[in-house]
Amino acid sequence: MRRLVRTAGVEAHDVVVEVGPGLGSLTLGLLPECARVVAVEIDPALATQLPLTVAERAPEHADRLEVVLQDALQLTAVPGPDPTAFVANLPYNVAVPVLLRLLEHLPSLRRGLVMVQAEVADRLAAPPGSKTYGVPSVKAAWYAEVTKAGSVGRNVFWPAPNVDSGLVAFTRREPPVGDRKAVFAVIDAAFAQRRKTLRAALAGWAGSPAAAEDRLRAAGIDPSARGETLGVEEFARLVSLQ
Repeated sequence: MRRLVRTAGVEAHDVVVEVGPGLGSLTLGLLPECARVVAVEIDPALATQLPLTVAERAPEHADRLEVVLQDALQLTAVPGPDPTAFVANLPYNVAVPVLLRLLEHLPSLRRGLVMVQAEVADRLAAPPGSKTYGVPSVKAAWYAEVTKAGSVGRNVFWPAPNVDSGLVAFTRREPPVGDRKAVFAVIDAAFAQRRKTLRAALAGWAGSPAAAEDRLRAAGIDPSARGETLGVEEFARLVSLQ
């Protein structure tokens, strides 16, 4: 947990969002380093216990903690000052949708570090053309520069899981020009059947294979290419020609 906090680069002025604090190990590491921690917890028992744990183990920082009892997949805002950083050991089954949701609904988040399953870390940080590049890679790139920040072995957990973990860092950037929902719809279509060319994969979106080819050529994209070769800017350019 100390390594995660160090790697996140949390500063004294930061308001940090943490999702899934559980027993509070990471929370206790974050509180001395920042101005405020907003811990989003779905489990009522854990949400009730967390302030008690902090009061017992870090009473001098107890006033910096805000616990929000809510499903992070329904989160649209957090109480108090605008959050600036997102640091979390994310539940692996919802890691990608939670990250994308917070990037969408909390635009004040400038940077963050999350621990996720190793394979998910690879996908989030994958560049165009790589084997692990896919929908999570492109959608995350809409919001931020995403990079891998290290590996975490299963032996640091008890009980040890059957998977290794990875650290993923992000820094917010200006999104491409275009309508996000429209661009994400094209991304979903392009990756729905990875073996298909973009001409075929986007036929439904464009109205026909021929219409898809015309749109692709107008955007300077080879119709015989596949979705995994395009960056988020190219998907945005394709939508902007509608």
